[in-house]
Amino acid sequence: MDSHVSAPAGARSGFVTRSRAAVSLLFLMNGFVVGCWAPKIPDFAERLALSKFELGLMILIFGVGSLVMMPIAGAQIAKHGSRIVVQVLAACVLPLLLALTLAPNVITGAIALFLFGGFIGAMDVAMNANAVSVEKSMRRAIMSSCHAFWSLGGLIGSGLGGIVISKLGILGHAQLATVLAAIFLALAWPMILADPPHPDAKKEKTRLPMVPLPWLLGLMALFSMVPEGAVLDWGALYLRQEMGASVALSGLGFAAFSATMAIMRFAGDVVRDRLGGVKTLRICTLFAIVGMLLAGLAPNAELAILGFAFCGIGISNMVPIAFSAAGNIPGLKPGIGISVVTTMGYSGMLVAPSLIGFVAEHIGFAVVFMALPVLLLVVLLFSKLAHYADGVSGGGH
Repeated sequence: MDSHVSAPAGARSGFVTRSRAAVSLLFLMNGFVVGCWAPKIPDFAERLALSKFELGLMILIFGVGSLVMMPIAGAQIAKHGSRIVVQVLAACVLPLLLALTLAPNVITGAIALFLFGGFIGAMDVAMNANAVSVEKSMRRAIMSSCHAFWSLGGLIGSGLGGIVISKLGILGHAQLATVLAAIFLALAWPMILADPPHPDAKKEKTRLPMVPLPWLLGLMALFSMVPEGAVLDWGALYLRQEMGASVALSGLGFAAFSATMAIMRFAGDVVRDRLGGVKTLRICTLFAIVGMLLAGLAPNAELAILGFAFCGIGISNMVPIAFSAAGNIPGLKPGIGISVVTTMGYSGMLVAPSLIGFVAEHIGFAVVFMALPVLLLVVLLFSKLAHYADGVSGGGH
């Protein structure tokens, strides 16, 4: 999707509109629900008696659900526009935290996780499509701030999750989270921008580019999003099992990651305008490398959480830069480039963490977190490609 909107300054709408508020609330809701899931993972694993290997398989099911549902959402958006699709998908997301909490066995847990991953991923596609339409209607770039609201939702969900679980129990936490998510959706519902269908979008996605540039940018997005998925899916378990952290403290790993990510995404456009895409990407990648090494080498939970915070600073704008560059590849339609990079990038966040679980079963999470910077060094190697991002808006998780 091409989220770049060029128009004279005088043609721009106000900075905040009803449609912008609505799509921001959708991002907030989606991030909040994902954030609420992070501190529930240790209980989910204990309740169903899952080993790290088996939990890795479960997380793979979450990823498969997303990868199955995301292209279906894209096709429905092409037929019906993003508003009705995002409304239906957001409503489907609401009961799934309760379903995961009440799942009595591995089979029902796997089904709930497949649906959870599927509807979260599909909603992600639909709200991104709606954000692009809002951008065009406003003649103003808003994508970075939308994804900042996703990170803010993740911060709220994961930061409060451990505390609420310790006070209200695992079911009380799921009930409260569901009510809050429903409030976010209810506030957004009447203000969501009604955009026309995009019949050409599906046709574009079926064509694969034969030039290497979008695939190299996709590799950058993939290697940037693997660490994000690792912190989301394994951070709490790492702090709980290997660092001896309490339930409340273990939820703060992803919270710290989300907090720094949200702050840097709100500031991302300004930083990139000042430094340019290449320098911004290089600085961010170095922060992410330092953060991962600190998390892996930390002697206690507090220092590991600090490492996750540094990692959030770094990863915050790495993926948006890769997405932006993909939308500005010379001689290639923006929709084609971004579809390649999006699919490769989300595959990293959704599927790779399951492989991390398999490896951690034998060597532990600390070694895994120390090894992930190797992927980030590859991003650093290709960082020159980020110059394509200059002057183009984009976004990603």
